[in-house]
Amino acid sequence: GYTDLEVAEVMEFEDNYYAIVAEKEAGIGAMEVLIDKQTGRIGQEPGPNMMWNAKYGMMGEEGGMMGGRGGMMGGYANGTGEMTLSPDEAMAAAQVWLDENLPGRTPGDADPFYGYFTFHFLKDGQVEGMLSVHGSTGAVWYHSWHGAFIGMTEEHD
Repeated sequence: GYTDLEVAEVMEFEDNYYAIVAEKEAGIGAMEVLIDKQTGRIGQEPGPNMMWNAKYGMMGEEGGMMGGRGGMMGGYANGTGEMTLSPDEAMAAAQVWLDENLPGRTPGDADPFYGYFTFHFLKDGQVEGMLSVHGSTGAVWYHSWHGAFIGMTEEHD
């Protein structure tokens, strides 16, 4: 029933496929999904996509997995996903985390979602993995479930 959504990016990892589903009109990420490589089953990515997504996550205004508009517990930041961190500030938080935990890596461009940013991080200029940064607190959530990066395709207008 979401007519304004489109697949904006697909990445292949060792353990799954990952896709960004974005709002066509707003150009912002709506949700992150995983596709099981063996069965083709599609499901919402765990972590920030479910817990920090102010519009489409478990407590977002669209209800996400909680069953329809309004969700069970209401939306984060009144469902707006308004963020106090700029993309550059989120990137700086990502870099601090990478320096402390995975030295030699750098964050790529920020993919904005409602309430957080997701980054592909790079090693020697090549995508190696992913992490997300909360749009208000700067907390970092490492996406540990993908396995090794294989390849990516992006949709461009």
